[in-house]
Amino acid sequence: MSGKVGLIAAPLALLVVLPMALIGLTFLSVTGGAAAVLGSCAAVGGPGGPPQQIGQRHWSSAQLTNARTITTVVMRRELPQRAAVLALSTAIVESRLRNLDHGDRDSLGLFQQRPSKNWGSPEQILNPVYATNEFLDHLLALDGWYSMPPGRAQQAVQHSAYPDRYAPQEPPARALMRRFWTGPNNPPPSADEPPDTGNDTGEKHRAALGCANRGGSDLPLDPQKIPDDFTLPDDPRRRAAVKYALSKLGAPYVWGAKGPNAFDCSGLTQAAWAHAGVGISAGTTNQVHDGRAVGSIAKLAPGDLVFIPGSLGSPANPRHVGLYAGHGLIVNAYDTDTGVILEKLSAWNDDIVAIRRVAEPTAPQGNRT
Repeated sequence: MSGKVGLIAAPLALLVVLPMALIGLTFLSVTGGAAAVLGSCAAVGGPGGPPQQIGQRHWSSAQLTNARTITTVVMRRELPQRAAVLALSTAIVESRLRNLDHGDRDSLGLFQQRPSKNWGSPEQILNPVYATNEFLDHLLALDGWYSMPPGRAQQAVQHSAYPDRYAPQEPPARALMRRFWTGPNNPPPSADEPPDTGNDTGEKHRAALGCANRGGSDLPLDPQKIPDDFTLPDDPRRRAAVKYALSKLGAPYVWGAKGPNAFDCSGLTQAAWAHAGVGISAGTTNQVHDGRAVGSIAKLAPGDLVFIPGSLGSPANPRHVGLYAGHGLIVNAYDTDTGVILEKLSAWNDDIVAIRRVAEPTAPQGNRT
């Protein structure tokens, strides 16, 4: 497979024939305003629930999804609630709970961690699970972190130029933690007990999410092999995203997983674009707002996110997403029985309700779709 995806770009041999009714199709804007029970598998708004007020703050669906991810990682590592409050308050200060692909100097992600300061590669830092584990590893290395005054532990980890900003964010962080925490509190780890580093960013993330096979595809299965004449896009970011997604063909589907060894549909697209240095939201119903809309299938470009209703969604609330690889092919984490596969775009055409372009090309592009 590596030989195929590494080929120098060649003239496109495969043409995608599109139904005329779909050319110029206006794709839907999803509001996420429908009522839903937070935490329900079928809830509008993704794993974190719909936009809503918790405590004294109003949070977007993407912010809530990231808050739930942070809390889940803490629970999986069997750390006390205090660790979740410290991590959440730090992310509120550093990024407003958004997975940013920019910041001061080379800072990235939820915690604005810096590759140049050995926090990890850009790809790793843009994975919210990895970023949370890195924060927690640094936190647990502090003597007495559990009993430090408000704001002190966060500053000891982050070394911020604005140390007074963390303590005021602990109350909203505590409200978020309480919304997503399940089960009893955990005791502080013993000084003699080696910490769980939480390096498995795929399987550990599924803890406490509690829903199997959610957001999977419901289209007839049409798996494809990478054609012999397949070529990657010229643009370096699109090339990186597509190549990463194709390298995961055959990986298992695990709801809530973001890699590196297992994915759900939106976890695969997030990880692929993180590999290209572009941060996008977690969850299909958040990603449908990322980047900009592409107005028709005829304008698809490699790396674009393609949305269908899926097994749980509707045209107004799509719950399955794939990444367009070019050459009329879609790579997607299909469902728990199938895993990550490659399908023909033509099998998706009649069900597509949105296309989003999360990164514009950085170099002139030919027509490679």
